[in-house]
Amino acid sequence: MGDIIRKDVNSEYAYSGAVKAGDYIFLTFCVGNVGGTIKEQVEGALEDMERRLTLFDMTLSAVVQVNVLLRDPWDIPIMEAVFKEKFKGVYPARKTLSTEFAHKGGPEGLKCQIDGIAYCPK
Repeated sequence: MGDIIRKDVNSEYAYSGAVKAGDYIFLTFCVGNVGGTIKEQVEGALEDMERRLTLFDMTLSAVVQVNVLLRDPWDIPIMEAVFKEKFKGVYPARKTLSTEFAHKGGPEGLKCQIDGIAYCPK
């Protein structure tokens, strides 16, 4: 299987933002533009995911599965519009969940978080 490679490690919150194990990269807690509109936060989360993928010389086109966590499930159409723009027809498998985030920004802070898995063949 080879080595497990951890990058974008956050010691304060005890997680690795990107972990490569075998042919897969696991991406977690992708967020951005916290406090902005839902559109801005979805864009920011995908930009954060892209940034982490570049650590392995990969792009969003390698993403095969995502879990999208939204504060408000009625924001799904906005999220889907951003996905259409960012993934350009090469969509990952997706699950969307609604959750109450325990985040210092409160209800107006974090509205979207995305986790994903990318395929990175040797």
